[in-house]
Amino acid sequence: MKIRNYVRKWINRDPLRYQKLHNDLVAARTGMTIDQYLWRAIQIALLTGVLFAILGFFLGTVIALSMAVGAVGIYNVFNLQIPAYIFSISTLDIIKMLSIVIAFIVGSFLGYTAILKFPGIEKKSRSLKINLTLHNAVAYMYAMRKGGAELMTIFRALSDNSHIYGEVALEFRQVVRDADFFGYDVISAMSHLTETTPSEKLKTFLEDLLSVIGSGGNMSEFFANRVRMYQEEAKFEQKQFLNILSLVAESYVTLFVAGPLFLIIIMVVMGMMGGSAVFQLTMVTYAFLPIGSVIFMLLIDLISIKSETTERYTKIKVLHEYSDVRIVKKCGEEVLYGQLRRYDRVRNVFHFLKHPFEAFVTNVNRTFLVTVPIAILYILSILLSVPRYINLETYIDVVDDHLIIGLLIVLIPYAIFYILYARKVLAIQELIPDFLDRMAGINQVGLTIAQAIGIMVNTNLGLLSYEIKKIKCDMDWGANFNEALIRFEERISTPTIARTVTLITKASEMSGRIGEVLSIASSDANMSEVLKKERLAEMFIYTAIVYLSFFVFIFVIGVLTTQFLPILANVSTTGVPSTGALSGLGQVPVKTIGRILYHGCLVQAIFSGLIAGQMGESSVAAGVKHSCVLLIISLITFNYLLILPS
Repeated sequence: MKIRNYVRKWINRDPLRYQKLHNDLVAARTGMTIDQYLWRAIQIALLTGVLFAILGFFLGTVIALSMAVGAVGIYNVFNLQIPAYIFSISTLDIIKMLSIVIAFIVGSFLGYTAILKFPGIEKKSRSLKINLTLHNAVAYMYAMRKGGAELMTIFRALSDNSHIYGEVALEFRQVVRDADFFGYDVISAMSHLTETTPSEKLKTFLEDLLSVIGSGGNMSEFFANRVRMYQEEAKFEQKQFLNILSLVAESYVTLFVAGPLFLIIIMVVMGMMGGSAVFQLTMVTYAFLPIGSVIFMLLIDLISIKSETTERYTKIKVLHEYSDVRIVKKCGEEVLYGQLRRYDRVRNVFHFLKHPFEAFVTNVNRTFLVTVPIAILYILSILLSVPRYINLETYIDVVDDHLIIGLLIVLIPYAIFYILYARKVLAIQELIPDFLDRMAGINQVGLTIAQAIGIMVNTNLGLLSYEIKKIKCDMDWGANFNEALIRFEERISTPTIARTVTLITKASEMSGRIGEVLSIASSDANMSEVLKKERLAEMFIYTAIVYLSFFVFIFVIGVLTTQFLPILANVSTTGVPSTGALSGLGQVPVKTIGRILYHGCLVQAIFSGLIAGQMGESSVAAGVKHSCVLLIISLITFNYLLILPS
């Protein structure tokens, strides 16, 4: 605590110095005071300094030993006489200590600087997320205002739906907090939010809304105009993102396809010349490629425009209207309840047997419950059946293909059911704008939403017609319109449908005439579909580039494996000097290098496929199918089309 007090005094001496950090902490909603964050930064900086000091110790030891034996050093061009005590043990110890101290200072500085920059990065990330969903939130506000809701009621309802509207709802939660706990009125709370929000777009929106309120303007008209304006701006943001993503895709091909390929060729040649290429190849294949690809995937995830996951929270309300009524627990019916539970279990089993694939389509992760045990049994049976070869390379050569087959047993069903699920969801989402347009037209002629659903049952909207019939059945069995729509959202759980359902249910609660709100929702859903199609069309070329790059990679590796390595294995070493550049000729571990090159293709296949799906469809799960295709191509190529050196 004393150190914390010193940190607080340190801040108070020059508060302007940390004003930007304070603003970033508030905008990032970290929930920490500036003295707490600086104390945390100091702790992390010290830890980073210790880690760098350990590296500095090893580096200093290497330098000291090299200087002691005269292996390295600055060439003495002036032929100066250096005293012998310079190379004494004490002097070398001083070098080690200097290396440790310098490394500690550098590591602490880098760690401290990085932690101080983090709130600014988080602020920019939140700003992007707020801008992406602002037009959805404004449409929701317009729906409630159209029904006559007051401004604070709108903000409170929006903040309660943070699981659907994400960061923008969390921003409006600040308005609710200021009003409920700090006694602010709605105008003051909105003004305070303009000072702390990280999004310039939201700040401008709030300032304009305050101007409309101050001048007595029509807020409903203001919300409607802003929805349309933000929808147009979203198209521009999509184009900017696609330009950035295209640069990222080209960087991936350069760094993790062409770069490793160049390194592999150099290392194989170094192996022929007597260098220790096996260790370098191992590091590139099993460390550089996987770690670099994972970092690249995290980078794409950080910059990607993606929909946040949505959840529907169910509230249980306890009724106390009849608290004075005596409740009598009736006994003797436990057997009947047991029969009902057994019937439900049997019915679920028969439903699964009748529709065995439906459970996997609705939740693709269930495939792991079946495929992972099968893959484990397959791999165990292979490991128990393979003879215990004395040569480790022979054993790996026999087993590695079966490990990949076990991986494919897990991935292929997942990819197939994910494709089926994605096609179903995409087909339904494409029809949502048409569905909302027709609903708006029916509502504008005077019919209620429930009556509009009854009419829409007879329309042909593809896969959506089946869901409309389910909504109508729920209503026929006693559910109201909002409950039926919420069940539809739970069946097809996507952000677009979740926002649409939330918008319609809230608007229908406020008023029965929501035709204009439905038109806004239709325009919003249509814009989302257009942006999605533009991204798929734009990124298809980069998915194709990933495939072509992999084919080039596997072609070059195949040429090295079949044409170059066999020559090294059969080359005669007669007359080759025992020292010099060609001293290692004939000692190259050809089989080991061939195995590493093959595994490099497999690693490249897995991560290239995942990145292709992440760039093209904004989902790593969508890239599993690409990984399966590339793995199968690698297996067939190296086991049936190429002859590996023995």
